[in-house]
Amino acid sequence: MTIGRDDVLAALNTLADPISGAPLVEAGVIKALTVEDGTVRFVIEATGSHADAYAKVKDEAEAKIGALPGVKKLSVVMTAHSAPAAPPDLGLGRRSEPAGPEKVPGVDRIIAIASGKGGVGKSTISANLACALAAEGRRVGLLDADVYGPSQPRMLGVSGRPSSPDGKTILPMRNYGVTMMSIGLMTNDDQAVVWRGPMLMGALQQMLTQVQWGALDVLIVDLPPGTGDVQMTLAQKAQLDGAIIVSTPQDVALLDARKGIDMFNQLGTSIIGMIENMSTHICSQCGHEEHTFGHGGVAGEAAKLGVPLLAEIPLHLDIRTAADGGAPIVVSKPDSAQAAAFREVAQKLVAAGHA
Repeated sequence: MTIGRDDVLAALNTLADPISGAPLVEAGVIKALTVEDGTVRFVIEATGSHADAYAKVKDEAEAKIGALPGVKKLSVVMTAHSAPAAPPDLGLGRRSEPAGPEKVPGVDRIIAIASGKGGVGKSTISANLACALAAEGRRVGLLDADVYGPSQPRMLGVSGRPSSPDGKTILPMRNYGVTMMSIGLMTNDDQAVVWRGPMLMGALQQMLTQVQWGALDVLIVDLPPGTGDVQMTLAQKAQLDGAIIVSTPQDVALLDARKGIDMFNQLGTSIIGMIENMSTHICSQCGHEEHTFGHGGVAGEAAKLGVPLLAEIPLHLDIRTAADGGAPIVVSKPDSAQAAAFREVAQKLVAAGHA
């Protein structure tokens, strides 16, 4: 018998919320429910002061759902508002908490790709840069740490679920010479990731240290936009070679980029350089060049900081369509001017010893 999401919800709703007395699902404490191939995962979000009461409900829920026909594997995590939540179960074993930044086994260098705000093309740059470094003969990994908006599986044309041969480590996916891991490979395409900070931090640590990355020259980490838990966790738990800041030229984007730079400075992470994305647009019909979002803002900011301007990436339809099609432009049109811009960044990183 195949177990479905509605079956699980119906069973959970036979249990009562210990605080409100309402059915558990209707009380809104069941989060991040996934049901796939007989594997059921969900989170019980408790109020910190009532953690003991919810612990009993967790036991009842495990017994109830575990007894349903078709359930092969069950993972129930309880979080509390006022206490550190357990990280979500990614199908990996647990390991001791490191005291400070540590090396990822087998990985020589880690570069974070960051932006102050969303929509500046950070993930597109991460995918193309990873492929460009692979084309330069480097052993490259790409960690999609943009937990709320994971896009690397789509951009790298990767599908399917990673496997775990021993229940302790997970085998990443691979395409175009890039070893890749993303939370997007563990969830459905239309499924929102509804996690609090401690869960994000736990998931990131597991993807860093319990994924079998193998021997890598460089691991590219595609961060979410902003200055939140994921960025802080990465800088505090992993030994970073540095960060690359991506921004579009307009003042609004630069305001947020400066905040991202300040965050890395506070965390003691060096800035390798900056990339101006969507720098210029050349009309495919008449050849007229225009700076849709302004021009030179990122170059000026890089000069002020004393860090390199690594590239000015044009706004071009082919870059977008290539990423949407699952083959970054460095792979799909390697001889194009657009691909050359990414290859130049990769060559600069190799020459500087960052990759």
